[in-house]
Amino acid sequence: MSTSQLAPHPTPERPAPAPVRRSGRRPGVLGSAFAALVTVVAVCSGDAVARVFPYGHRHRSVNDLGNQFVPFHAHLWDLLHGRARGGLLFNWQSGYGTSFLPDLGTYLSSPFALLVGLFPRHDIDLAVYVVTVLKMAAAAAAMAWLLRTQRPGPWWAAGLLGASYALCGWSVIEASYNPMWLDGLIAFPMLCLTGEWALRGRRPLLGVLVVAVSWTANFYTAYMATLGAALVLLVRVVLTREGVRERARVIGRAAVTTVLGMALTAPLLVPLFLSSKQAYPGWFKEFSPVPWSDLFARLMPATYSFGSPAVFVGTGTLLLVAALPFHGALPARTRLWWAGLVAAVLLSLQWAPTHLAWHVFATPNGSPYRQTFVLAGIVVIAAWTGLSAGLPAVGALAGGAGVLAAAAAWAAGSALATGWGYALFCGGLALTAAAWWALGRRRLLLPAAAVLAAALVAQAAATTAYGHKATLAGLDDYPSWGRSHTSRERALTRADGWPAYRTDAGRPALSGNDPLLLGGEGGSYYSSHTPDVLTRTMAALGAGWTSRGRSVQSLDNPVTDALFSVGARLKADGKVVRAEALPLVTVRPAGPPQRFGDSPFANQELLLGAKVYEEPVAPGVCRSGTDPFLWAPEYSGSASLADGRPSRLNGTQPKNRAALQPLGRSHGASSQLVFDRPAPARWTLGCLDRSKLTAAVAALRAPAATSVRVSDAGLTATLPAGSTGTAVVAVPAVAGWSCQGRPAGSRLGLLAVPLDGRTTTLHCAFTPPGLLPGAGLAGLSALVVAALAVHRRRPSYLTALTRRGRRG
Repeated sequence: MSTSQLAPHPTPERPAPAPVRRSGRRPGVLGSAFAALVTVVAVCSGDAVARVFPYGHRHRSVNDLGNQFVPFHAHLWDLLHGRARGGLLFNWQSGYGTSFLPDLGTYLSSPFALLVGLFPRHDIDLAVYVVTVLKMAAAAAAMAWLLRTQRPGPWWAAGLLGASYALCGWSVIEASYNPMWLDGLIAFPMLCLTGEWALRGRRPLLGVLVVAVSWTANFYTAYMATLGAALVLLVRVVLTREGVRERARVIGRAAVTTVLGMALTAPLLVPLFLSSKQAYPGWFKEFSPVPWSDLFARLMPATYSFGSPAVFVGTGTLLLVAALPFHGALPARTRLWWAGLVAAVLLSLQWAPTHLAWHVFATPNGSPYRQTFVLAGIVVIAAWTGLSAGLPAVGALAGGAGVLAAAAAWAAGSALATGWGYALFCGGLALTAAAWWALGRRRLLLPAAAVLAAALVAQAAATTAYGHKATLAGLDDYPSWGRSHTSRERALTRADGWPAYRTDAGRPALSGNDPLLLGGEGGSYYSSHTPDVLTRTMAALGAGWTSRGRSVQSLDNPVTDALFSVGARLKADGKVVRAEALPLVTVRPAGPPQRFGDSPFANQELLLGAKVYEEPVAPGVCRSGTDPFLWAPEYSGSASLADGRPSRLNGTQPKNRAALQPLGRSHGASSQLVFDRPAPARWTLGCLDRSKLTAAVAALRAPAATSVRVSDAGLTATLPAGSTGTAVVAVPAVAGWSCQGRPAGSRLGLLAVPLDGRTTTLHCAFTPPGLLPGAGLAGLSALVVAALAVHRRRPSYLTALTRRGRRG
């Protein structure tokens, strides 16, 4: 590519109906490959500098990455290899049974996620890391392709700008730990590409497919990407099309494409939306914009904050955008619209109404600036708009450098600004300004391009490494797969007895989703879709939680183990403790509706139908031979019997709730309850009589189901002849269950089916709410798409018939 293509020259916006051909190559192939390469080098270099997995001793399993996303990908691995308990609709492993389709759509529906199946299961952390890097590379390639589709220009410059987008601060600091967000990073340039097709009246069917794949991969960030792409298309239409009718025609084509594509994803989106409404309420916080000094500080590399927008995109790109208003080679109207769009989106980050609009009108639970990647994409497109018109003159570069210097000076008042950040920012600004100037000289083309690439890689790698350091220091972390995981997985496999009984991964847990990560069919479950009925039922029985109720913990208690058919439980020492448990389906006498009270001990007895706990014989002392259990949900500290081992409770409300804690075997007065801190205001000691529990389990086992078979999304139980009362299934009564062809009922939070004395076989099936209406909407969309395809092919078909007739 000659330097003449970067020389300053006016290139006004024009309504070209088709992209300009460049040397017989398809637009963006070399640029896309170069963008992907630069991105991979920068990300891997930053990880290696930080000595983070897989390049060093520090692991990446921080916060939800280790607590949620890695376990969910492990479950996907099991699904792909036929090892999972359940299928695409229902998950038998988590929370004693819950809907899986919403989790699939939230965490695992990206086409990239399927790649984990190519790795050994024990390398699941490596698999997720590789998928993460590949998604960043794909985003860079997609952006480079988009840029050369919009306007002609050097492939290597498009590649650098595409990499700058994929290496934005939001990507390498936040989304790298939330890999499903990276699908939005890919979706934005792809959705902008569908806008280009709508602008030119091309590829409407492919556009529908692109929208459908983008929304399937991750609907949340795809929503933000769609808003951003709509803003980009609006500017493109205003600048390249004249007349209300022509502009309306383009907007109409784009709208139809978007609606049809979204409708194709309805079988996933509708159940997902309904599931979020039925989930336990998360943490809601009023939006408060960050100080502008903090926002400008985040323009620089090597800065970190979980609560401010990571708007870094590389000083080479920032300089082009800052110089855009001064770029005389562009018409003033073009400069005004693109600079105005960048400014408007930047301001929208800080205004509450637009903040809510970007986030589907709900303030996010943590990381409030999740739409930042859209700003990064618009900045890159604006930078390319200026560059494709020619290199900015010295005056424009000086003006842009002045704008960035002012922003850096304003950032001096922020605690987020770092010495390394200033050094990299100022050094990068000087180098990239000189490089952009030098590109106008043929003999300096290669050195200048190399400087731009090196500056981007250095800044992005430094930001990646700095982000790792800050993240590991400030957030919860979870171990990557190691010997402990392997030994626990093998122990659970050896103890397996499903569906005759459940096997629980136990406590303390390695993650909030140990059943998915390690195996078994336990009670713990952490998701954005944790059902309200599960959290409230388990809390009433004494379970603990983290993440404000969204992460329900396994409950180490013999009564609940019997009730939920847990016949084998993994202990902290790696041993499996077995117990007599009830089958999944029991039969209870008919009676009036019952409700849980305040005491977990009384609630367990209510669900069991027998009294098995005793009151302490003295304050803090259980009768000798009984098993004391401490309920202190708001206590954070250690507690023990005077002659026993201490147990840790985590009750830092409202984020965490301490679980009902087993304390061992009481030996009478010598087993006085002891706290290592001042006793909490609310606590209760329950003394379990094991002999009474054994008798209660035996009484319930006699009329229970004689056999139970499970499928991927249902179960069939054989009941004794003449069974009356209520069949209770040890599964939380989440919406979607039907038994005997009717919606299932609920008894104290569990599935319940009335019996008439004639039923000997109980059939229950699960269908996620919204699946059938969503499938109908998708089918209608598919018919419309098919009709459009036939309509588009019809003229060419008639032409072919005409030609045949003439030849005949």
